[in-house]
Formats: sequence, C-alpha cells, structure tokens
Amino acid sequence: MQIYFNIKYRIKIYNKVKLPKNYTKSYIIACNHQKYTDPPAIAAVVKGRFSFMAKDELFHQNPFFTFIIKMCGAFPVVRGAGDGAVIDKSVDFLKKGRVLVIFPEGTRSKDGKIGRAKSGVALIAATAGVDVLPICIMYGLGGKKKNLDFAVGDMIPTEEIAVSDMEEGGKAESRKELRRVSERILGSIKALQTQIYTERGEMVINDE
Repeated sequence: MQIYFNIKYRIKIYNKVKLPKNYTKSYIIACNHQKYTDPPAIAAVVKGRFSFMAKDELFHQNPFFTFIIKMCGAFPVVRGAGDGAVIDKSVDFLKKGRVLVIFPEGTRSKDGKIGRAKSGVALIAATAGVDVLPICIMYGLGGKKKNLDFAVGDMIPTEEIAVSDMEEGGKAESRKELRRVSERILGSIKALQTQIYTERGEMVINDE
C-alpha cells in the first residue's frame, strides 16, 4: 500500500510527529470519509495492525479490491442489521490489540464537506475504553500525480470521551453524552481539515 499510494499520489502529512510511535495500547483512528480508498490510504501512512468496517456490498464486487481491503483488516457490515454485533466485533478487535479505523460520518462525503457524526464512534470508544486519534484526509488536484494530504490531530484520551453509564442518567442522558463525545471527535477532524485548507491556500468549505 505504501508503494502504490506513493506512486499514485504526492503524499503530504501535516503534524507527522503526532503519529503514534511505539504505542502499546489499542486505539481508534477517527477520520473523515471521501473515497473507498481511504482505509488502505490510512494503512499506507500509519503503522499498525488495522481493522475497519466496510459495507457488505464491497465484498461481492471486484475480487482484487476485496482481497486488498481484507488484507487491510476490513470486516463486513450489513446495513440495517442492527448495531449490537458491529459494536461487539469492533470492541473485540480492539481488545486483540488492533487499531480500529472508524469514519464517524458513516458514509462518504460527495462534496468534501464533513457531515454530522453518528454515535457509533463514541459508543465503541467508551465501551472499549480506548483513546481516539483524529485524522483528516483530503485528495487534491494535480497532474499525473495527484495530491493526497493527511493532517494528524492530538490523541484524545479515553478520560475525555468517557460516557456515563446507561443506568446512572437514563437513556436520554446517555444519548446526550454520546452526542457530546461524537461532536468532540468530529470537531477535531474539522479543525484538521481547516488546517489543510489553510496550508493549501484554499477556501474552507465547512462553514458549520
């Protein structure tokens, strides 16, 4: 993946010193989502044993692409089948020492804008008790070799994204906590996207 993406793209990593080195704990990478190639692109710049969820349809199309995403740690998710099994599987991968890549928006952005965060990233992080590393990925224009920019944020410790127990404050309070954590994580990704736009000298398109 490193060879392929370095041939295809001109890769630039902002805040590279924030990438984990000799990190002994499992953690979550929370990243915005623009293309199907985002997971292997992340695997090309961040070291670790990865797992990430991908919609089930991607495992029944191009055999080569299926092989690549499986090698990068993908596991299928059937939309509408319920979140319980996905949460359990994600937490299990984290307990096995893997780095779990999550796209908080839950789907790809067609215009580059970062949408609203689903609660899944907050629920998995809180259940597993792991830190979260925000990353922003942006593809750019260019000649034969297009730009591919990454911005790495500060690791968000689990203490800052802990969610109160469901029984303590009731379901309404827990949903409020999950929303707070999700917005906290997504806010970090938006700030990183703003940094990339600024470095490129381009207008920021996220105006929310």
